[in-house]
Amino acid sequence: MAGCGPSEEGGAAAPDGPSFTVAAAGDILIHPQLTEQAAKDAAAEGGGGYDFDAIMDGVRPVISRADLAVCHMEPVLGEPEGPFQSYPDFLVPPQIATTIKNIGYDTCSTASNHTLDHGEAGVKRTLDTLDKAGLKHTGSARSRKEAETPLVLDVKGVKVAQLSFAFGFNGREVPEDKPWLANEISFDRIAAAERAARKAGAEVVILSIHWGREHRPEPSTSQLELGRRLARETGIDLIIGHHAHVVQPMEKVDGTWIAYGLGNQLARHDVPTGLTEEGVIGWFEFTERGGEWDVQARYVPTFVDIPPDEENAALADTADTADTAGDKEPDAVGDHRLLDVAAALRDGKGLSEEQRSRYRLAFERTRGTMLNRGAADDGLEPLSSPTE
Repeated sequence: MAGCGPSEEGGAAAPDGPSFTVAAAGDILIHPQLTEQAAKDAAAEGGGGYDFDAIMDGVRPVISRADLAVCHMEPVLGEPEGPFQSYPDFLVPPQIATTIKNIGYDTCSTASNHTLDHGEAGVKRTLDTLDKAGLKHTGSARSRKEAETPLVLDVKGVKVAQLSFAFGFNGREVPEDKPWLANEISFDRIAAAERAARKAGAEVVILSIHWGREHRPEPSTSQLELGRRLARETGIDLIIGHHAHVVQPMEKVDGTWIAYGLGNQLARHDVPTGLTEEGVIGWFEFTERGGEWDVQARYVPTFVDIPPDEENAALADTADTADTAGDKEPDAVGDHRLLDVAAALRDGKGLSEEQRSRYRLAFERTRGTMLNRGAADDGLEPLSSPTE
């Protein structure tokens, strides 16, 4: 642990207290194309079923490095062999939970607009699956007791609580006789959950919140109002936003960092927009100084490589045969893969010029979005450079 320099009075200043790092990423939402990729990868390894490890391995070095890694599990987890469903009622391979654990995640928020897609049975199966994989979770619950027991984790000797709330459940109501099934956003509910976490011994409280407007890079008025109120009127130490499926800015309000939207960690929308392939891992360094938590924020731009669909691939093959040999650089994207953009650019091996250009665009656009609410003045910067 780092110590401060000498004080102005000539004596040694008090050393910093405990410190730890948190990595938090955006929505994990498994669409059919990703399920097909997981089956292809499993078969390539000589097995059956679904294996998402190769898809997500590109962010393992960052996620596994953090003292606490927080994922957002948006869909309902199904049975190992299916059947599976996509929008509007997601039901996805439970093998994704094993991968999430394998790459280094410790805990997942589970309150999203899809939490109740398959009712109470879906909630139970999802949480049972996360338990089996060794992942902690919060945001939905199988019983009143579970819902009323704050999730408090020991992170390098510091008691850290995670809360999780969602704006709603796609028109489904939380059952009146089971209000604990999923956490719905209100200022009062969130404030009460923070108080309960503090009573349970939490020294740091992190809020995962599913909110905002889909596909909008700018936070909505309601996001700004609620986020700033939570920062100013509660003791929550960090606010992590999801749901928009595109990156939204970060800002620091009265000492509290708010990540309005981290985009997609892993998704494959039927109509990719360019923005939906881009995401962010928020990286937060907590250090206790003078009895208060000082939080330094960094970010890691991510990108999901998407191979051409069958129709476009056929057109590309036709064009290739019409070209003379060597006149056209082959498309290097053959599989769905999640990348740390800066690391991919630094490595550079096997990248086509098209990929290099696309990754540079993702990095620069993410930087612009991250900083467009003045976060640079509070020290927000990339965790690493694409040119180191």
